[in-house]
Amino acid sequence: MEQSMPESGQKSTQGHITGTPVVVPAAARRAGLLVTLVLGGLTALPPLSMDMYLPALPEVTRSLTAPAATVQLTLTACLAGMALGQLVVGPMSDKWGRRRPLLAGMVVYVLATAVCAFAPSAELLIAFRLLQGLAGAAGIVIARAVVRDLYDGVEMARFFSTLMLISGVAPIVAPLIGGQILRLTDWRGVFHVLAVIGVLLTLVVWRFLHETLPPERRQEGGVGQALRTMRGLLADRVFTGYMLAGGLAFAALFAYISASPFVVQEIYGASPQTFSLLFGLNSIGLVAVGQINGKLLVGRVSLDKALGWGLSVVLLASAALLLMTTGVFGEVGLVPVAAGLFVLMSAMGLALPNTNAQALMRTPHAAGSASALLGTSSFLIGAIASPLVGIAGEHTAVPMAVVQLACATAALASFLLLCRPWRPTP
Repeated sequence: MEQSMPESGQKSTQGHITGTPVVVPAAARRAGLLVTLVLGGLTALPPLSMDMYLPALPEVTRSLTAPAATVQLTLTACLAGMALGQLVVGPMSDKWGRRRPLLAGMVVYVLATAVCAFAPSAELLIAFRLLQGLAGAAGIVIARAVVRDLYDGVEMARFFSTLMLISGVAPIVAPLIGGQILRLTDWRGVFHVLAVIGVLLTLVVWRFLHETLPPERRQEGGVGQALRTMRGLLADRVFTGYMLAGGLAFAALFAYISASPFVVQEIYGASPQTFSLLFGLNSIGLVAVGQINGKLLVGRVSLDKALGWGLSVVLLASAALLLMTTGVFGEVGLVPVAAGLFVLMSAMGLALPNTNAQALMRTPHAAGSASALLGTSSFLIGAIASPLVGIAGEHTAVPMAVVQLACATAALASFLLLCRPWRPTP
């Protein structure tokens, strides 16, 4: 499927100048099912690396005779690596093109994962989980940059919504896959499977993902130039507004992921099976609304308007959850709370792809660095918000709702005050 790129200086669908045209080989622009699956696989690999491992945590604790808190650091290290790795790989891809940093990251990911499978101690496992996260970040940041290279305007928003269909399924199926692996082998088998997935994805990238950033569009300079580029992006008020809106919305999502096991099971007494069902339904809601955004809204409704709707619904759902959890409506059961969480999660299908699309639409000259800032800010803000949901203990859902409401309010405020969607985009 060929996609026409904007001419130099032509205005995009959203009304701002897109800049120099992107010229890429025709083969690289045939974003059919195969390329979609490749980019979806790259964005799904990090959540697979995190969530397939979750069912194995108790066994890792016993196997390595390490405290549970130490083993939890293997998750923290991987998450930190994913956040920081994007800051490194993004500018590298702007300088050297997309393929070389991506393939290098994938090779390091496979090697680090293989070492994790044979780690004799918790300390070594933590170190190589950090390296695994750093290398796996290449897939996240470069996949977004490739989409920016190939698309503009509504087509980019549609493609991000399609990617959400693939990457949104990964957190649902990953714990199920991990649980089935543990039925056949021990926790090390999880890393063996991840290493095999990494090898297969590396081969597919090498064979089918063409270079999308031609030499004439690459950035010159070293670390100093990369830092100046990022500083220039952050100085763009509108880009920063989209970045903060997306990162804060993602933090509300992180708060749900961190708190929901305790809220659903400990506070409302649901079984693990019920929790898994509700978690899956919420994820389906997010993916479904993402597809509605890409297939029905994009091209008919401005991206800013769809984004505003999404952030507003997240805010309203967060406020309703706070009222329910504080007892304003009296004692409420699991069903109303689950409904509020479903609405909040589903609205992310409008918020997340459109913030990415609008931010990257402004940065054709530095898509890798922009993608790095978007990804790192989301992970870091989410990592800060997640521990706050348990600040009052495991037997109250109020902190979760407070964090979600605060993040949703700040996200909508960032969008309105910095992006100023009612004005022509500069």
